Amino acid sequence: MIPHPTPVERLNARVAELAALFTHIAHTRMAGVPVVNAALQVEAIGFECLPADEGDPAGLGILVTPWFMNLVRLPLQRDDAATQVGRAHEEPLAGQRFEFIGAHEAAVGAYSACSLFSPMFEFSDRATARATALEVLAHLRGPPLPAARTGPMPARRSFLFGRSAAPEVRP
Repeated sequence: MIPHPTPVERLNARVAELAALFTHIAHTRMAGVPVVNAALQVEAIGFECLPADEGDPAGLGILVTPWFMNLVRLPLQRDDAATQVGRAHEEPLAGQRFEFIGAHEAAVGAYSACSLFSPMFEFSDRATARATALEVLAHLRGPPLPAARTGPMPARRSFLFGRSAAPEVRP
């Protein structure tokens, strides 16, 4: 009898498929496109299984490519239906809600993504992009932030790096 793969094994296999797909895209569809930062390469960083009580079994991590850095929610079970492409939904992370957009690629099926950076010219090298992804994940996996205050919502980058949405006014 062949044992069923564990959730972590399924996630590792799915993440490998995702990274291979985007590596292929980097060498084909995105080859020569001006938004590509040639100093970077595709890397899937920090994918972990989400708690079982958060809907269908899925993993969450960051996909770094030479043209974007996205949080990616990747179902553990491949779903070939493209019904959610372009649809926005919110995911609770670190006491905040982030907007993810449904996507589909034939090689991996359906997944959803939340853009963190695009294009990627702010990053001079792979190590800097990787360190940023790890810092984002540390913020998202740490204790929830205090209850939201009233006023304007901080920009996604400001939230992730602890900066205020509006400049502080001093008397």
